[in-house]
Order: sequence, then C-alpha cells, then structure tokens
Amino acid sequence: MFCAALLLLCAMVGGSSGALAALNLADPLPIGPQVTVGKLPNGLTYYLQKNSLPAKRLELRLVVKAGSVLEDEDQQGLAHFTEHMAFNGSTHFKKHELVSYLQSIGLKFGADLNAYTSFNETVYMLPLPTDKPEDVDKGFLVLEDWAQGLSFNADDVDSERAIVLEELRLGRGAQDRMNKLLLPKMFGGSLYARRLPIGREDLLKSFKVDAIKRFYHDWYRPDLMAVVVVGDMEVAQMLAQVQKHFGVLVNPAQERPRNYPPIPVRSESEAVVVTDPEATNEVMQILYPVMPRPVVATMADYRQALLEQMFAIMLNQRMQELTQQATPPFVGGSSSVEGLAPDYRLLMSSALLGRMGVDPASQALLAETARARAFGFSEAELERARKSILRTAEQGFAERDKTESAAYAAEYLRNFLLHEEMPGSENELAYARELLPGIGVADVNAFAHSVIPERAAKLVVYSGSAKPGNQVPTQAELLAAVQTAEQRPVIAREEKALPLSLMAHAPQAGIIQSERWDEALGVTEMQLSNGLKVILKPTDFKNDQILVSATRFGGQSLFDAPDMYNAGYVTPIISGMGVGDFSPTEVKKMMAGKLVSLGAGLNALTEGLKGGSSNADLETLLQLIHLKFGPARRDEALFQSFVSRNQDSAKNAMARPESVFADAKQNTLYGNHPRLWLTPRPQNFEHLSLDRILEIDGQRFSSARGMTFVMVGSFTLDGIRPLIASYLASLPTPELAVGYRDLGVRPVPGVVKKDVNVGSEPKAQVSLSFAGDAAYSEDARLTLAALVEVVNLRIIDVLREKLTLIYGGGMGGGLEQTPYPHYRLELSLPCAPENVDKVIAAAFDEIHKIQDLGPQAEDIAKLKTHWLLAHRKSLRENPYWLDKLQSAELYGTDPQLILNYENRVDAVTADDIRSAARRYLSRDNYVQVVMRPQN
Repeated sequence: MFCAALLLLCAMVGGSSGALAALNLADPLPIGPQVTVGKLPNGLTYYLQKNSLPAKRLELRLVVKAGSVLEDEDQQGLAHFTEHMAFNGSTHFKKHELVSYLQSIGLKFGADLNAYTSFNETVYMLPLPTDKPEDVDKGFLVLEDWAQGLSFNADDVDSERAIVLEELRLGRGAQDRMNKLLLPKMFGGSLYARRLPIGREDLLKSFKVDAIKRFYHDWYRPDLMAVVVVGDMEVAQMLAQVQKHFGVLVNPAQERPRNYPPIPVRSESEAVVVTDPEATNEVMQILYPVMPRPVVATMADYRQALLEQMFAIMLNQRMQELTQQATPPFVGGSSSVEGLAPDYRLLMSSALLGRMGVDPASQALLAETARARAFGFSEAELERARKSILRTAEQGFAERDKTESAAYAAEYLRNFLLHEEMPGSENELAYARELLPGIGVADVNAFAHSVIPERAAKLVVYSGSAKPGNQVPTQAELLAAVQTAEQRPVIAREEKALPLSLMAHAPQAGIIQSERWDEALGVTEMQLSNGLKVILKPTDFKNDQILVSATRFGGQSLFDAPDMYNAGYVTPIISGMGVGDFSPTEVKKMMAGKLVSLGAGLNALTEGLKGGSSNADLETLLQLIHLKFGPARRDEALFQSFVSRNQDSAKNAMARPESVFADAKQNTLYGNHPRLWLTPRPQNFEHLSLDRILEIDGQRFSSARGMTFVMVGSFTLDGIRPLIASYLASLPTPELAVGYRDLGVRPVPGVVKKDVNVGSEPKAQVSLSFAGDAAYSEDARLTLAALVEVVNLRIIDVLREKLTLIYGGGMGGGLEQTPYPHYRLELSLPCAPENVDKVIAAAFDEIHKIQDLGPQAEDIAKLKTHWLLAHRKSLRENPYWLDKLQSAELYGTDPQLILNYENRVDAVTADDIRSAARRYLSRDNYVQVVMRPQN
C-alpha cells in the first residue's frame, strides 16, 4: 500500500508525462475486449474467445482450483491420482475408450491431450479439430465428465496405481532427495512442503477408493472451476456448449472451505546445507522473507507492475555481466522477486557456483542487490528497460490477430489461478506508451530500496555434490559468508555511452542480377552479383515476423581429431565474445527495444546461421549477418570465462546416473568411436586454443560461398530488395571448399547387449537401438516415420495402459541421408528394475506383431489423421516453411513435396509399414543397453 500510494503521489507532483492525465490510476483495470468472461449460476467461471489461429481448431481447458495442498492425511498424492483417473473411465467413456477416441480425431496423448496437477490446481488440456460438429460436442462432453463424471472403478484404480508409481519412480534422483530436505525450509514449515503433488509411495499403494472419491466430491465443484474455450468458433456457440455441459454441475451441500496454506514470515537468519553424491551442480540461494503477492486490479497496480518489471530487467542484466569476467564469481546468477505461492512472493538471489566457491558468489550476489538498494539504477539502464517493455507490447499488439489460441488459453488460466491481469494487447500498448515515460529512476530506485531489505532474516541455501574433493561449507560457514558480504561497502556503477548502430557505415551494395517466381510455392528466387542465391517467401502468417536462415555442408566434420574440441566449441565461444567491435554486454544494451536474434556457427556436418526479427529491425538482423562474415571479435577474458565456467559445470556431470547411461549407449552402439560427442568433462576444455578457434571460424566464415539464404515472413519484395542488395549481395564469397566429410562413425553389427549398473534409486531404463545402412528416399523416410508412430501407439496402449509396466517412453529416430544413407531408431522405456525383462519382452512382442500381422487399421487411421491436422497447422507457420525450403535446397530435394504431403501420407499402406518393420527392426541387429541401480 505504501509503494502504490508513493508512486501515485510521484505521478501527480513529480513532473511525469502529460499523457498520465489521460489515465486515472484509481480506475479498475479492465478486461480486454477480446475475451468474454462470466459465471454460471453454480459459480463456474468461463472464458470464451473466438480466434482463428490455428484455423478449424478449438482449445479447451478445464481448470480446477484443487491441488495437493487440499489433501487430507490419507489422501497424499490423490489430487494427482484423480487427474490420472480422468482418462480411465467416466459416465460417457469406458476405460481405454477416451484416449483411443481422442487419438482417432488426431490428438496425441501426452502432447496435445494432457493434464497436470500442482499444489493449488489441476488443469486439463484438450485441443479439438472443429471440422466435425459431433467431435466438438463430444469434446465438451469429455470436459463435463472430467468435471463431475469420473467413475473410480476399484479395479481401474488398482490398475492405475502401477502407472502412478512409475511416474513417482521417474522423478526420483538427487534433486528429489535434496528437495525433500530443502522444501520444508523454503516454505517455512508450511503445509506446502508436506504435500508434494506426486504424494507418498506407501499411500499410493494402499489408499482406499473412498479416499479418492472423497477428494473428488469435496473439491471438483463448479465454484472452484473455470472452463476456457478459445478457437475457431463463434462465442455464442461456445457459451451454449458451456451452459449445456456445465450448468448442470452442482456444488456439494456442505462445502469445505477452500483455504490457501499460510507461509510464515522468517524472523531469524538460517543456513541449510544439503548434499548428494549424484548431484551435478553446486547452487547457492539467498531467500528473503516472504511478502504478500499483490493483485493487479487498478491502473496504479498496473503501473507498479511495469515498474517492477523494469527493476527485474535491470538487476538481472547486471548479474549476467558478472559472468563475463575472466574469473567469474559464479557460473550463472540471478536476483528477482519470485512468486512462491498464489498469495506470496519473495526476493531470491541464486548462483550456480564455480570453482571459486561460496565466498565470491555470496559477495557478488549481495553486492549487486546492495548496490541497487543504495544507488539505484542509471537513466541509461532505465531507458533500455523501458524500450524492451514497450517493444514487447508493440509486438503483442501487432500480432493480436495472429496469436495462437493456446497462448490466449494460458493467459486466462493464469488470470483464474493467480489473478494475472488481462487488459488485452491494445490496452497494454496504450498503457505502456502512457505510463512508461512517467516511471522515472526515482520511482524504480524507491522500489529497489523497499524490496531489498538492508538487514533481514534470510534463508541461505547450499546444495551440491558430496563428491570427495568438493569444498562443502558448513551451515555456520555459509551463514558467515553472507553476513560478511553484507558488511562490505559498495560503490555506484559507471555507465559507458554506446553508438546506436552496429555498423558505422553501410557496406558497398551489390546487385540482384535476376529473379524467378514459383507460383505454386509462392517463392521468389534471386541470384546475386556475388554468386549467392536468396529464396524469399512473403507470408501473412504473422504480422511482424521475419525469419532468415542460410546453410551449407561442412561444419566440424572438416577438422581432424586434434581439433575436435576447438571446432566443437567454435559456436558458443565466438558468439560469446560479441559482434564487431562490441562485447556481448554492449550488444545486448544496443539491442534494447529491438526484436532481433541470430545464431551462427558450425554443426556436425553443416555450418550456417538462423535468426529472426520484427519488420522494423530487419536491417539490424542483416547487419549482424554481414558482421558474421567479417573478423570475429577477440576477447581473452571472455574466452577464459567460458573455459572456467564450463569446466566448473562439467566437474560433477558424471555423478548423474543418466549421464553415465547416455554415454554408455553411444559407446556401445558406435563401438567407442573417438569422434563421439559424450557428456562434457572438465579436461575437454583444456584442449581449447583461442588462436585456433579464431582460425577455424575465419576459415569457414570468411566466405559465404555455397550458402543459400532463405527468408520467410511479413515483408514485401519491394521493401526487402534494397536490404538484400546492401547486406547480402555485398557478402564476401572467395573460393571455399564446401562439403562434409564422413568420419566413419558406424553402428556395431549384430545383437549387442550391455548392462550399466549406476545410481542408488530403484530405477531402470531400457534402450533398444536399431541402426544400419539404408537406401534413402523421401517416401522411405515417411514410411519409417509412420512405423515409429505405430510403435508408439502400441507402447501407450499395451505397455502403459494394459500391462501398466511404464509411465512414459517410446520410439524416436528416422532415416537420414548424411553422412551416409542410414537409419537409427531408439526405443526408450524407463521402468522398475524388476520389470526390465517383462518390458523388453512386451516391446519385442509388439514389434513382432507389426512385422508378422502388420499394423492395426485403426492405428494407421490415427497417425494419418494426426499428421494431416499437424500439417494443416504447419502450412500457416513461418518456421515450417523456413526449414522445409532450406532443407530442400541443402539436400537437393523437390520443394514441391511440401504441397504434395497429403497425397504422400494417404499413399502409406499397412504393407509398407509392415515391410518397414521387417527391414528396420531386425531381430538380428540391435543394441540393448539397460541401466540398473548399483545395489
């Protein structure tokens, strides 16, 4: 209250912008006009919005303000278990029937069709195609059943126990073990720490069905629910469906009060040290006392939220700069006001520790927060933050009719659960334009002074590895380090003036020599005077998005074994030293208020770049591209910073059982080939030479020869031609060898089996890899992808739902043509150690059925429906066209295949898939690697 009142006073008497007069800060913040919000007589809240991106699709959400904190002692884990039971029988859908039906209309279990449970809520997500009205009606019926129609058949509950226990098993590990010790401290002993959503293993095994029915009856009630409907449908039709399906829901006669657990305000400082032999990172956190989480209800609240956003941007920019010292105080750091629960937030500073340990990290964290409190921020910092926030608001407004329905649905979830504001993009832009100029340095500095206490009780946390040799502080040493750091004096920062442009002068422009129009693809192909080709596809998929890529064969494969790490780390090291004459920190400051991104470097077999920008910032993006083909910036301090940070990050990496297993899979499949990229070790970085890295980058990026640039997005040909001539036609293109080198990495032949005994938890992981030579064609690639989809449908239906052996898992991989025509498929199945043999037998049984009998007709129909729905959506997305056009150019395939996709999918037959199963999933050629616990 004090902050809001103070800011209002500043706005009235502090010389703020005249535009503030147009807004009354006492007015309530409106709900955006794009969404219809209301309540049914039974108390259920609804959010309805017509939105046509993607077309013919509807996003449905059922949100229940009921999570694990509402569980009674005998119900721990049953909020989450209830979510599972939503897919296991209800009034209108028998067990297995619901998932199968939703798959038949094109949805993918776990990707499209999903749900989650947290401390305070359970959310069900259901995207629907709207092509058939009966599917829409049935979709609303699904939500109605989830709301109050679950069956809780005793046999179905017992069957699901094994799946939930497998999910619990998957979450076990070092972080889980440490969290069980840390969370009671972080939540101040409140109920949150005793109600983790996954629950207790003993109760999950033994709870009575009446307990889960009681939870469902008490908390799944309309006054705690919201239904969100966003998509390609008229609002009147949406409302009719909501009234029809949810108006009939009733609240229990005697409602239990829906309370949120209190979190006590810390009164004394305390340190806690938690270690684990399998922990890979050493982390330090400083948690200040909890504060009430404000609700943004008025214009004054909204102004305050903008102010706090500026504070967070500026403080974290300072934290990031600290990591760019030659000897950084930590590998990564942050400090911000974080939400801890719906009613609470707190200031928290965190650091991923490096070789220097706790003392320099605590000094750096405390110094930056103390500096912000004592001296505040500069006008230049504030202006950059102001530009960033305003540009984001401008982008949101520009894309208001090109924002996907799922993004709107997520916003309305947050409004219902956390009271997040949703005034609409038009209002947000108007408010940003009017309010931001009136938020001055004094305003933000006053907030910094209030939110960063000079002396406050705090929780100081160290979590890390118990590996011998690690310097683990005691609780007393940890607390003393922070208390000593608090006593250190700080001085104000100095701000360096920077130019407005990355390039002092535009390059000498080249010429666009010719243009060719492809009407079917909507593509223009340009030939430039320097020999480069540019492929342009103007679209209306987004109003303010332009994507660019360029690639060619080459990459790390061109360099011999002694240069493996120099070539492998060229990309992060070169990009981490800045651009042109400017350091990364300076570039970031110069990019404030711009929407530009660019990544460039060497991959395994290719090299190139990919980036994007808004319409207004395209020239800046092209400047970055042009500078990439000039000399790289050399910065010894930043190079040493990269080496030390990565060595620190890697030192405990192999303590993680999953890292050991991942390396074992690679080594077993490829016979310990020396050019395999395994989990990074500290010694990898000892081989790095900045001189050699600069030389490698110069070899490959002194010339753009052989690259084809692809540009897709919201540009016009007339508008972009001068920029192409200036920045792309002027790129250097001296002679350069283009092409990758086959390093001879090949899978071992025959059947190879290996067990990896690692880890202390009762967890196992089965990996079955099928790999070898194969003739490549686009049709063969599509058929193999269909086989993968069929196998995954069988894995879900049989190994998970019928046999309850796994929670998740499946097959991935495909057919590739480089560096030689080959295939690789991996079936990954986490499970209980005692079930390994059953899982392997069941997986092979399903594979053999496909090989012997072919896929089931309904599975083929499901995968084709899903593919065609996904393709229809992709055809209206810029990234899809960028990747497809670039891939066609790189590999020499026909881009017209993009337009013929539906016919190609339709042509895939059961016999094709059965033949692929026999060809690629050979019983005589696979590698089986199994991770089992050590004990």
